[in-house]
Amino acid sequence: MKLSIATSLLTGILWCGAASADLFLVKTSEGPGFTDPKEVLMVLENGILPTFAAMQAEKRIITGGLPAGSRTFYLIVEAGSHDEVDRMLRDLPAWGVFSWKVIPLQSIAGRAKMEKEIVKQLKSRK
Repeated sequence: MKLSIATSLLTGILWCGAASADLFLVKTSEGPGFTDPKEVLMVLENGILPTFAAMQAEKRIITGGLPAGSRTFYLIVEAGSHDEVDRMLRDLPAWGVFSWKVIPLQSIAGRAKMEKEIVKQLKSRK
């Protein structure tokens, strides 16, 4: 299942045309469970929903999603550096609620350039 999530997120990058800055795959731990409906309303309306909407509007979140039935977020974010990603996550209201895993991604264009060079080298050996 993780492979299909990563594949769909990377496909989203292709469709969004992102690749100008560094891209990072961000995964959260399962979010906390809430027992009080008032707490759920407060967290969703004042924290989670407006925060992620703002990050998408500012183009900091390129794409993302949650596996069906899960409270684990998978996001592709764009940032100029590892420090910028760290600051971005620390500024989130939910920063202390989740554990975060950040994986730097190689750009598709950068990887394609490397692979084309390998193809060229292999063909020249014939």
